[in-house]
Amino acid sequence: MQVSTSLLFDRASVQMSNIQNDLAKSQAQISAQKQVLNPSDAPDQASTITRLKSMIGKQDSYQATLDAAQARLDTESTTLSNAGDILIRMKELTIQANNGSNGASTRTVIATEMQGLRDQLMSLANSTDSSGSYIFSGSRLHSPAFTTDSTGAVSYQGDQTQMQVAVGDHRKLSINRPGTQAFVSVVRSGADGVSTGTGFFTAIDELITGVKSGNGTVMQRGLNEMSALHQGVVLAQANGGTDMKAIEQQGAALDETKLSLKSALSGVEDLDMPSAITKMQKQLLSLEAAQASFAKVSQMSLFAYLK
Repeated sequence: MQVSTSLLFDRASVQMSNIQNDLAKSQAQISAQKQVLNPSDAPDQASTITRLKSMIGKQDSYQATLDAAQARLDTESTTLSNAGDILIRMKELTIQANNGSNGASTRTVIATEMQGLRDQLMSLANSTDSSGSYIFSGSRLHSPAFTTDSTGAVSYQGDQTQMQVAVGDHRKLSINRPGTQAFVSVVRSGADGVSTGTGFFTAIDELITGVKSGNGTVMQRGLNEMSALHQGVVLAQANGGTDMKAIEQQGAALDETKLSLKSALSGVEDLDMPSAITKMQKQLLSLEAAQASFAKVSQMSLFAYLK
């Protein structure tokens, strides 16, 4: 069998080129600390990596939604807490005003303070979240929950929609409370025995008018109704607390899911550095041997080989 110098040269050249390519790949993997650098290197593994990253991204999206819902409910809770404090103060003032020894001037001072508190309640009822959406308007996020007409009457302009957002593949949570569930109406029984509902702010406005005029009957009725109004606010705040607890629990569940997914991703994506370094060192030794062999072959002639 005749062996040409050219054949030996080609074989040595191909061997050294293959070793250099393998070494370059190992160096790139170590630099990136990843097993797969290009999808074509391991299509199945690359597909698994893409799928796991997509699932992690979805969990991140759910977490962002949870964070926004938490912020909204925090704002709602603070608002209702402030409203509850105001209602307690208004009840105290009503008790004070209902004292028969008070004169007109004293009742006027009390009514003036109550009017200021009432206006604060109106402002709280029309609170907005960080994005400027009204928190008590149901799904009508860009409309104030309560408005006042030309006669001074207040009415609810939102709807009764309790919005929900997806916070998991199979779970949704509520993120709001319609204004009428927080700033509730009171029920009054008429002379004919027929019960009617009176709006939150209407009841307060009538109470303030009763304080100004010294109407004991209206003030006594107002005292009872203030308790009902306060109870409505407290109940809404308690329901909000339940929603926040659900958000906390779902956040913990998302964290566990993400941890599991990241662990799985690490298993198929991250490089075993000690093994990779050992492999690269072997490739370096192989390359040095191939280069030495190639140097000898490149200096040979067919005559020297046959000799």
